[in-house]
Amino acid sequence: MSKKFRKKLKFKPRIKEVEFIRGRIYTHNLIKGNRVYGEKLIENGRLREWVPSRSKIGAAIMRGIKNLGIKKGSKVLYLGAASGTTASHVSDIVGKEGAVFCIDIAYRVVRDLVLVCEKRKNMFPLLADASHPETYKAFFPTVDVVYEDVASKNQAEILIRNCDLFLKPNGWAIIAVKARSIDVTKKPQQVFNEIEKKFKKHFIIIEKTKLEPFEKDHMFYIMKKIN
Repeated sequence: MSKKFRKKLKFKPRIKEVEFIRGRIYTHNLIKGNRVYGEKLIENGRLREWVPSRSKIGAAIMRGIKNLGIKKGSKVLYLGAASGTTASHVSDIVGKEGAVFCIDIAYRVVRDLVLVCEKRKNMFPLLADASHPETYKAFFPTVDVVYEDVASKNQAEILIRNCDLFLKPNGWAIIAVKARSIDVTKKPQQVFNEIEKKFKKHFIIIEKTKLEPFEKDHMFYIMKKIN
């Protein structure tokens, strides 16, 4: 992210769980001095920079969202955790009292994810297909938050299925929707409009924001489950 963009931020990040220092965001490091992806550490390793170009949640925070839904003590089901870059910052936020249940279908990235989880005792990895949540229902409890970052045509359906099985009443459903993964023949806004109709049958949309300039053709949704 350029200095020019940081200066032109319409809103300063205002999620209380992160620190905003000189145009950058930081999480309180669960393990003082620990790096996960080469990120900058400050205050003797107590704070880790959250690089928004490498994290859709980080990008959404920089775009000014007010309600993240993830807080200290939260139990989070993370769909599409990959090698653990963003999941590690979620781990920082939920702290020792919380938990991050990390799912990904790709063996190679899960191998890297396991190494992150070995150090961060509040993270739990699983090699699984997020589109079939019934296959891992026995492994995880109900959670406070379901977050999805899965580049799939069926992104909405994946979130809904997992929320039906795992999300508590009034829990938070969060998703980074990639329009081009759903339908490359339609304009992104048309895709977002169509997917919102699906979401509104199951969730209340609390906030939404586009992720430019960090991610192209992405919309980030923060929602609450309808009981």
